Amino acid sequence: MEVRTAASPKDVKHYTTDRLREEFLIQDLFIPGEIKLVYSHIDRIITGAAVPVEPLTLTAGAELRANYFLERREMGIINVGGKGTVTVDGKVYTLDYKDGMYIGKGAEDIVFASIDGAEPAKFYLNSAPAHTSYPTVAIKMEGEASEDTVIIKDENKVELGCLEESNHRVINKYILPGQVESCQLVMGMTALKPGSVWNTMPCHTHDRRMEVYLYFEMPEDAFVMHYMGEPQETRHLVVRNEEAVISPSWSIHAGSGSRAYTFIWGMVGENQEFTDMDAVENKELR
Repeated sequence: MEVRTAASPKDVKHYTTDRLREEFLIQDLFIPGEIKLVYSHIDRIITGAAVPVEPLTLTAGAELRANYFLERREMGIINVGGKGTVTVDGKVYTLDYKDGMYIGKGAEDIVFASIDGAEPAKFYLNSAPAHTSYPTVAIKMEGEASEDTVIIKDENKVELGCLEESNHRVINKYILPGQVESCQLVMGMTALKPGSVWNTMPCHTHDRRMEVYLYFEMPEDAFVMHYMGEPQETRHLVVRNEEAVISPSWSIHAGSGSRAYTFIWGMVGENQEFTDMDAVENKELR
C-alpha cells in the first residue's frame, strides 16, 4: 500500500508539474491480477482498485495495523470493467458495469472475482474510517430493490448544466444519507453528455470534506485538464483514462476534457451534506 502525506496550500503553490503529479495524481490503478491501494493522510481515505483475473482477497496490510481491512473502516465500490462478484463473509454480490456497492465496518473476508478473467471486472474502491457498522448492499441504476440491493432513487439522478455552457451532465448519487447509509463516505458518478467537457463548473470548495475523482470512459489519446489549488492560486494536472486525483478540502476540483467523459467522486470528512459547498465565482479564479 502506497502512503501519501497531506500538503499545505502554502507549499503546493511552489510545486513543479512533476511534484504536483507525484502528490495528487494516482496512475496505474487498474493492474490485471492485482489490488492496488493508495492511503492518503488527507482524511485517511484509501483509494484503490482490484482487477481479478483470478480471485483476489483484500488484506489489511501492515499500514493499517488491523486484523482485517474493514476492522475500523467502511468501503464503497463501483465496477468500471467486466461483470464480476464481490464475496463478503461468504455472501456473493454480482456487479455489472457501473454497479456499485457499500460494505460496512466489520466485514472480515472480502474476495473479488471476475465472471470472465479475459474481460475482468475493474472494482474501483474508496475506503474511510468508520465508527459503526451499516448494512452491506449492492447499488444499481435500475431494477428491483431487495434486502441486499438498493436502486438509485430518481431524486438522486440529477441532470445539470446545458450544452451551451459545455457542462450538460447527469450526477448519479450512490452512497449518501437516505439511500445508502454510511459513517462518512459519500460516493457517486457523473456522466457528461456528448459535446460537453466541463465538470464542476462554476467550481467550489468544501472545507469540511476532501474528495477523490476517478476519470474514465476516455480513449487513449484523450485527456482531462483537472484544475486544482486555491481559487486565487490555481494549478492543473493532465489526467488520462482511469487515473485518479486526490483533492484536499482547500482546493477547487474541476475539469475540462478534450471530449466527454465520466468520473467517479468520493468524499470523506466532517459531514455528509452534499450541498455543503463554498461556491467560487468564475470572475474570482486566477
